[in-house]
Amino acid sequence: MAVTLGGTVDFFFYGTLGHAPLLQVVLGRPVTMERATLAGYRVAQAGDGVFPVLVARAGDLAQGVLVRGLTDADQARLDYYEAGFAFHARDVMVRVVGFQTADAVLARVYFARPGQWPAAGDWTLAGWQAEHGDLVTTTALDVMGLYGLYAADAVLGRYPLMLVRGASRLRAMAGGPVQQRHAMAVGDVQVARKTTPYARFFAVEEYDLRFRRFDGTLSAQVNRAVFISGDAVTVLPYDPVRDVVLLIEQFRPGPFARGDTQPWSLEAIAGRIDAGETPEQAARREAVEEAGLVLGAMEYVGGYYPTPGAKAEFLYSYVALTDLPEGIEGVFGVAGEAEDIRGHRLPFEDFEHLLASGEVNNAPLLLTGIWLQRERARLRG
Repeated sequence: MAVTLGGTVDFFFYGTLGHAPLLQVVLGRPVTMERATLAGYRVAQAGDGVFPVLVARAGDLAQGVLVRGLTDADQARLDYYEAGFAFHARDVMVRVVGFQTADAVLARVYFARPGQWPAAGDWTLAGWQAEHGDLVTTTALDVMGLYGLYAADAVLGRYPLMLVRGASRLRAMAGGPVQQRHAMAVGDVQVARKTTPYARFFAVEEYDLRFRRFDGTLSAQVNRAVFISGDAVTVLPYDPVRDVVLLIEQFRPGPFARGDTQPWSLEAIAGRIDAGETPEQAARREAVEEAGLVLGAMEYVGGYYPTPGAKAEFLYSYVALTDLPEGIEGVFGVAGEAEDIRGHRLPFEDFEHLLASGEVNNAPLLLTGIWLQRERARLRG
């Protein structure tokens, strides 16, 4: 066993946990790292994943870091995080870089379960840090927020959606203009407790918090629940030559659950922004999936919270200049997602009537329609 005095354990990390900010999130505290190597293994990418696996190969040398003296509590947190990716630990001999081979150290290492992740090409920490480090580290905040509440395999099942939330958080951290509203400072929001009572495709987070009042004092502690769904994009295709738009129609469970007798909704093309996508890339992907369209130039309408009192969702809305000849509408959607989406090609005048009558009753299409009314002459010119 890789156990030292005081019942602590030394760990060798060859993959993403060699990224100090990520390891700090997983452990909940900073630690000291030493460069180390493991003989007889190479570090390979796990299939099409963004993390690595160890592959036995004589003569190779896996690069990594050694962290000494991790406690039982540290290992429990590590086991939770790594088990979520179907990894388990065993003890091996590693060599600390800068020491003689005879000074090898017995350390604990996480290995993938046999057959769980097929090995692909070589993986490097530097390449991963540049492309995925911030996203995975931010997402780890949510993963470890479920520690003690949900089983690790349940977290693994939700991880792709959690990456979407992580990407949303990164975009949100960039902030926005502050001219009229209060500029948040350290201590303006103090969280006493955060829980996640629901976590499946979407999630609900509950906070006990205090916030800075306009008189400068802190509020009494309040309880607030937030529906977490990640950032999304909407795009309305518009043909300025023919002066027509393309709307889509689909069944929506939100209006149905409210009791609306007309739960089919006229909308702009829309969808979640996947981790690693920009809003514009997501809009172009969704246009192909939902309407079979290749979009032209994109016009930015705005970015906004549709329901900031209860939802963390942030929307990016666009109008896309697109060739929309007669007969282009059809029925589309991703079969594996049970999508059944019908297109409607409409003259702009008819679209205006739908806006005025109330048949268009969702915020993104209303907002985009009003923007297009204002900008239509410029786009046609």
